[in-house]
Amino acid sequence: MASRHLSRSVAMQSLYEWDFRGKKEGELAEAAKRNIAEFASGLEDTSFIYQLINGVTEHINELDKIIEKAAPQWPLEQIAIVDRNVLRLGLFELLFGNRSEVPPKVAINEAIELAKSFGGDSSGKFVNGVLGTVYREIGEPGKDDAPPAKEKREKEEAAQEAKNNNEEENNQPEDSQL
Repeated sequence: MASRHLSRSVAMQSLYEWDFRGKKEGELAEAAKRNIAEFASGLEDTSFIYQLINGVTEHINELDKIIEKAAPQWPLEQIAIVDRNVLRLGLFELLFGNRSEVPPKVAINEAIELAKSFGGDSSGKFVNGVLGTVYREIGEPGKDDAPPAKEKREKEEAAQEAKNNNEEENNQPEDSQL
């Protein structure tokens, strides 16, 4: 498991535990420490875990309002605790994260994977729907940063074919040499 994915998992588990126990002061740091020891003891750098946890807690009121707006038929308290904290984590990375490190689509995909791993049968679809709505609302940043893989591959193949054709033409004997 990649270290950033593992860090997200530990951050989500810690946020889940903290939320489940009533979001009491000081319990999140203890949960994070315990979860790092249990699930990520081999992880050399745990700063990303704390960056995520601190970011979510600093922006929790904003994140919760965005969730309520993006999923109006689901009051925050009725959203499963796992899904709620996956959404908080995904929204934090999407809205407040460093886009050069974590592009928006990566933040969304990582949140969907967490929801599939830790949530219920429909958690992945729910998280995808909410984060997709927010992504479109903020103008789909990064959408055009890189060409789709198929388009890029086709361009590379066309360039290689042109190069090969050029080489073949250069290797043909001229009529005057015959």
